[in-house]
Amino acid sequence: MSERTTAPRLSGQFSKALVYAELKHHNQARKGSEIPYTGHLLSVAALVIGDDGSEAQAIAALLHDCVEDAGGPPTLAEIEANFGAEVARMVDECSDTDETPKPPWRERKQRYLDHLADVGDDTLLVSVADKLDNARSMLRDHREVGARLWERFSVTDPADHLWYYGELIAAYRRRGLTSWMVDELDRVVAELSRAVSV
Repeated sequence: MSERTTAPRLSGQFSKALVYAELKHHNQARKGSEIPYTGHLLSVAALVIGDDGSEAQAIAALLHDCVEDAGGPPTLAEIEANFGAEVARMVDECSDTDETPKPPWRERKQRYLDHLADVGDDTLLVSVADKLDNARSMLRDHREVGARLWERFSVTDPADHLWYYGELIAAYRRRGLTSWMVDELDRVVAELSRAVSV
């Protein structure tokens, strides 16, 4: 049951961002499936909104993969023009690369981990929501297809993925991120680690 409010937190800018994100990712699907990629963006935005994030954070959640997967620097410039500098900064800080082709996986992930020490506090909430949704998806898919899950990725050793998530959790804690999502990510990754080791 919902309550009525005279001061909704989400404006037409959020609606505009929904359309923009869907158009940017229209032909993309989640790895190993036909599930529209937009589902991930909606999940990340829902997590941010559910954790009392601002409208700018919710918009950045919708757009967080646009630079990396849908256009690079020209897309970042579009985002700034349409949604403002605050959103553009968070999207930029959530991107692990805008290079084509992408650098090697381990190098890219280590750079992202190092970069988390310097991103804005507001970006951390968007980042952890993204990683939580990804980890939940991995766990769900591992339950369904088992070890075949790792064949979907360019890096196929589950130990590499578990290393990355463990380092992300440590980075969020070093930054003092108090969101419930940090502990939830820890639980999901622990369960994935147990499933992998069975």
